Amino acid sequence: MRKTLLGLLGTVLLLVGFAAPASAYDPVNVVHTEKVQAGPYNLTVGFSTWPLKALQSLDFTFAPEGGIADKGGRVVLALGEQRMGDPLARHPRKREVWGLDVFSLPEPGNWTMRFTIDGPAGTGTGELRNLTVMEQPGPPMGLSWAISTIPLFGLIALIVIAWRRTRRQV
Repeated sequence: MRKTLLGLLGTVLLLVGFAAPASAYDPVNVVHTEKVQAGPYNLTVGFSTWPLKALQSLDFTFAPEGGIADKGGRVVLALGEQRMGDPLARHPRKREVWGLDVFSLPEPGNWTMRFTIDGPAGTGTGELRNLTVMEQPGPPMGLSWAISTIPLFGLIALIVIAWRRTRRQV
């Protein structure tokens, strides 16, 4: 009886321990900010990684002075003729501001962020220019993919060798 109760207690403790919030959840840690004037609105743009590098995931946060409750808007990221636009939505892990979660810029260069904000003071637009994005970290993408496929080719070779050795001789 005592062993059964101890086993049941251990099981309950394990279930409660693993039911805690996932450790993968990581609050947004803003390490650099820039100020942008978008018409009548002051906007603070936050970055979770600085300096920025191409193809490196990071979080952008956009915090207008006075909060986001009565405002809406759009952000457009531009590099030359290349443009990516998104409506400003709450950041999923920092709910009091707008943001882009686990976002990466596809190539290096001097990017521009254009903001359009609608609120009680009307519509305002502003830009954060010359946002320098450096080369991607690590080895070139082709080399990374080539190295990562080595185990796959090894597995295929192992399967072929095993298949040839266990095949029936007719």
